[in-house]
Formats: sequence, C-alpha cells, structure tokens
Amino acid sequence: MRTPLLVLVAAMAYVCQASRYVLYLTGQHPVFPADVHLADVTHVALAFMKSSSFIGKRPSTWDLFTSVESVRAKFSKNKKVAVMIAIGGWGDTNGFSAAAASQMGRKAFADNVKAMLDYTGADGIDLDWEYPGGNGEDYKKITNSEKSWEVGAYPKLLAEIRAAIGPDKIMSAAVPGKPVDIQVAFTKDTLADTIKHLDFVNIMTYDLFNRRDNVTMHHTGIDNSLVAIDTYLTNGVPPEKANLGFAFYVKWYRTEDDCQEPVGCKTVLMEDPKTGNDLGKSGSFSWHDKVPKDLEKSFHTALDNRVWDNDGNYYWDVEEKIFWSWDTPASMAEKFPIIVKSRKLGGVFAWGLGEDADAFLHLKTLNALYRKYLKPKPKSTRTPKDEL
Repeated sequence: MRTPLLVLVAAMAYVCQASRYVLYLTGQHPVFPADVHLADVTHVALAFMKSSSFIGKRPSTWDLFTSVESVRAKFSKNKKVAVMIAIGGWGDTNGFSAAAASQMGRKAFADNVKAMLDYTGADGIDLDWEYPGGNGEDYKKITNSEKSWEVGAYPKLLAEIRAAIGPDKIMSAAVPGKPVDIQVAFTKDTLADTIKHLDFVNIMTYDLFNRRDNVTMHHTGIDNSLVAIDTYLTNGVPPEKANLGFAFYVKWYRTEDDCQEPVGCKTVLMEDPKTGNDLGKSGSFSWHDKVPKDLEKSFHTALDNRVWDNDGNYYWDVEEKIFWSWDTPASMAEKFPIIVKSRKLGGVFAWGLGEDADAFLHLKTLNALYRKYLKPKPKSTRTPKDEL
C-alpha cells in the first residue's frame, strides 16, 4: 500500500475586500452609456433632493428628476448596484441649518429621510451639506462665526439620521477638499464623532482652485488631491472609508496680463469681495455641454496644446488670458498608484456620469483603473488532498 501523499490541487477561493466605485447621476445630465460600461459601479447617487424637503410637514410625494426603479433598470449587468439619494448640494444649506438647530428639528429631518427611503426604495443617502460651519456659497452673507454652532450640530444630525434609517441603509457624505474648508468642521477634534455614523466619505478632490483664489493652480491636481486625502486620514478618517474624487468637467479662469509662469499666475478678481457673487471671470462646463461661444477658440487651442507638468494638465492661453484645468485619462491613471494605492483608499467616485457623455472617455478610464487597483480579484489558494 502506498503512503498517502499530499498533492497540491488548485482550488478557487475568493478573497473579497470591500471597495467602492461611486458615480453621481445629476438632473442636469441624466445620460447613461451602454450598460456594459456600468458593470463595475457599486453605488450611484442621484443628485439632488433639496434639504428643505426634509423639514416641516412631510410631503405626500418626493420629487426627483428620475426614479430609483428606472435607474436600477439601466444597470442590467449590475444587479447589486446601490442606488442612493444625494441631499443638498452647493448652495443648499438652509434646510440643513434649520434641521440641525434643535434636537426636535434633527429628529424630524431624520424621520423624513427614512420616509423618503421607504417611499423611493433607495438603498441610502449621500449627505451634501456644503459646508457645515461656514465657507459655503453664502460665506460673505453669513459669517463663519455665525455658523460655528453647526460644527457640533453636524454629527448630531448624522447620529439622528443613522438611528432613524438603521444600520442596513447606506449613509455617506460629500466633504470639501480645500484645506481652508476642511479645517472648519472636519478636524481631529470633530471627525471622530462624524465618521462613526458614515459608511464612507466622498472627498471632493476637485474645484481645489476656485473663484476665491487669486493665483492659478490645478483644480484637481495630484499634489493638492493628495494633501486633501492625507488631511482626512491624519484627522481620523479610516482609509477604507475614504473615496478619491474625479471631475468629469473642465474649468477655466481669466488671468492678468503680466504672468511669468502659467501655474502661479495672478488671476483677475473672480468674485465680488462684498457679496461673494460670481463675477463671470471663471467657470466650468462638462464634456456633455456645448462649449460657450466666447470660449470655443481658446478651449480647442487648449485641447490641442495641453501641458503636463507631473501634477496635472493645463493650458494657459496667452492671447485670451485664460487658464484651463482638467483631468485626462493619463492624469487619472497617475493618481491611482500615487494616491489610491499608496494610501490604501477604499474607493473612488466621480461627478458625474452624464457629464462625461457622449464619448464617456473618462468613465471608461475610471472603469479600467478601478478594475486594476480596487476591484476584488479572485485569488488562487491550494488545498491538500490525500492520494493513495
């Protein structure tokens, strides 16, 4: 009789690690690609419902630009996608402030969120309060000192929502990427109370150069994106709960005449110093938008002559005095090993799906990068087998 030998036989086992690929779908661009390009998406957030919808008397219906059911139908190759409702958005603060001001208000807001989820069938919410404690769109009209109470009220609102919707519903939050904004409500002292209620945070590593700045820089560069991510990790966000953001749109800014270098060039005044209103000297548009007539020539020149400086893509139109900043597939690819992999982040997200139509070039790039760096892969393990 032969002595039993241990023979290694290949047996497939799957080592699964949670990872996220989140897309915002906006009412401005509710456009979908072929469903094959949506197969890897884990979450889609429908943007937006107004925060004011959740205060006061509960509505009999919940208005949204589409329905959860119709969005699910677009993901025929991806039945496990989580469909979420994004609440708030840039400039929408009144509902949050009103709700957060009292325990009664917070509970009413939370109960209405649960009612909305029950009504729509959504899998969770993404809270887009931009920004608790100040530095929002109205920062010149309502000072940060007048909003300082919101810093402590924000995690209390999250706690009330979590209690209402329970542990099985998803709750995430969009959070600012500029250090000057992070330090308002997302510090080491405050984040511990915030992050424990959230499944993940979408760190807005775009618009990092905006109309409040006075010199040019990349709006979604590698360096300033990494600074944002590292700040949150240092302040207490677990890396597995952090998502790196990608922008499927272009930004432009008008500059002064006497620039010595394109990056670091002085801009013209871009917002009213008294009101904070946009002066029309900067802006953005998506890949699905028609390029504004007065920017057409400069934009096409920028596309044909873009510059890569190891931090991001840009072009400075000397003739028109316009600085352009945007992500390309190549710059997106650079961010994954430098930021996502090195910091062991749990996911990525993009604003927004339809903004990348009709070619969906950036979406296809993000798909490939997600598969390479984040998507759980089957791993082979070997199990012993007795053989006579």
